[in-house]
Amino acid sequence: MTKAASYACFTDNVHPTDNNVLLSTGHPMSQAPLLADAQHSQERLLVIYTGGTIGMQHHVNGLAPAGDFAPRLARALHQLPVRLQQALPAYDLISYAPLIDSSAATPLTWQQLAADIAERFANYRGFVVIHGTDTLSWTAASLAYQLQGLDRPVVLTGAMAPLEASDSDALENLYGALRFAANSELQEVAIYFAGRLLRGTRAIKQHSEAVEAFSSPSYPLLGERVGDDFILYPSRGLAYQQRGAPRFELLDYQPLANGEVVRITLWPGIAPWQLASWLSHSDVKGALLQLWGAGNLPDNPALLAVIAKASGEGKLIAAISQCPQGSVHMGAYAAGHGLADAGVLSGDDMTPEAAYTKLVHLIAQPISLEDQRRRFLTALVGER
Repeated sequence: MTKAASYACFTDNVHPTDNNVLLSTGHPMSQAPLLADAQHSQERLLVIYTGGTIGMQHHVNGLAPAGDFAPRLARALHQLPVRLQQALPAYDLISYAPLIDSSAATPLTWQQLAADIAERFANYRGFVVIHGTDTLSWTAASLAYQLQGLDRPVVLTGAMAPLEASDSDALENLYGALRFAANSELQEVAIYFAGRLLRGTRAIKQHSEAVEAFSSPSYPLLGERVGDDFILYPSRGLAYQQRGAPRFELLDYQPLANGEVVRITLWPGIAPWQLASWLSHSDVKGALLQLWGAGNLPDNPALLAVIAKASGEGKLIAAISQCPQGSVHMGAYAAGHGLADAGVLSGDDMTPEAAYTKLVHLIAQPISLEDQRRRFLTALVGER
């Protein structure tokens, strides 16, 4: 039996401060026998552990976030068959403090993750972000806009059960994320979950309990696990569509971290005053409307007037369908006539996550409203 190489893994505890400056304190851990050897960090991956179910452990009051993830991950990976261990890349791991449940993530969380990756970008061949599943696809979409032009992988993953739980999906997801993050042909933000690699701006969480929790309703898989192999489909990737050096857009999301961009899903009987209570608020800078079908609105001119007024005030307003598959075609039906004239931008077949995080990203930029509107209608990272 071939003996796997070992190296010392170190971990940083990353603490966000009030002004979003990240403080790191690195302490070498005891020798951790991992599964590949790399003399230089450029040959390694960086794993960023933010929290979520995957790292939780049982406490008196139930499951709660738990630390010491580096040795726990190393122990779990050593449970794999040797042939799989030998295929693993070397990695370093940093852990956020405090750890968060992903339901508590905000635009500032997305900003911090992008800053952490950008700061260390030149030192690693790829990145794995371990994240809670509830908002994992939102974080993936935001990272894609902030880290445009990637020339290496950023792979997000999580689990539906804790790492140490019996029959957990955590080890398989972590192993697959590490394998794909070491593939230099993958040059974008992606999600690995349940044997499938999904584009970050095309993924949604579709199930609250099933192991196959994520899907990509409007775009094919970027890759998948087939037996012991991790197959990438390069022709579907951004590497074939983008050229040049990374053009990161690391913006200040602080002015948009308190609900300044709203998401409104229509319901039968929605009244103009209800829509106006969101759109007319002075703090609101943008809105994502989820319309019916191909882009339909109730036959009520007062609703359209509310939208037109908000758009005329310089608020960036876009629309997608409530249906998980298919595009909006505003004006295809009489019920959607007038939306474009009211200043509503079509989100085509974008996911709610991709459309919303794109609005946040564009509104954060010091560019004109016309440029924001133009860029929303332009595919930036394969989101439409």
